Amino acid sequence: MDILSNLKYAEGSKKKRKRVGRGEGSGHGGTATRGMNGQKSRSGAKFRAWFEGGQMPLQRRVPKRGFKNRFRIEYQTVNVSSLQKLSDDSKLENNKVDAVSLYKAGVINKVGPYKILGQGELTAKLEVEANAFSASAKEKIESAGGTIKETKV
Repeated sequence: MDILSNLKYAEGSKKKRKRVGRGEGSGHGGTATRGMNGQKSRSGAKFRAWFEGGQMPLQRRVPKRGFKNRFRIEYQTVNVSSLQKLSDDSKLENNKVDAVSLYKAGVINKVGPYKILGQGELTAKLEVEANAFSASAKEKIESAGGTIKETKV
């Protein structure tokens, strides 16, 4: 009968820790499982992940080039031909074009800054709201009787 004073762990559930560097007879003496001599075999050896053993490191060997402007605005582009197709397929409510309607129609892949470009023809009278317009897109939308509204990014 098991009582509190004679409880034992199940057989094989507790494993003894590996005691290294305690003599040759233990099987883990000599180098204490650290292999042959060298910087990493010494006590207290620590290295940064990108350390290359004193060799000139990659981030210093490779030259720096270019410049990435943190403030650049990447516009998604939409042509007026796409707007005409949406109008023909009756995918626009009240002939109003905005980010949400373009996203729902699958013309842009995220609701973010987009620019209307002038490639293609436009005959539909649309109310277009966008972050930017090309000159030819403005001309085509207005000549079709539509209105444009430029919104800030």
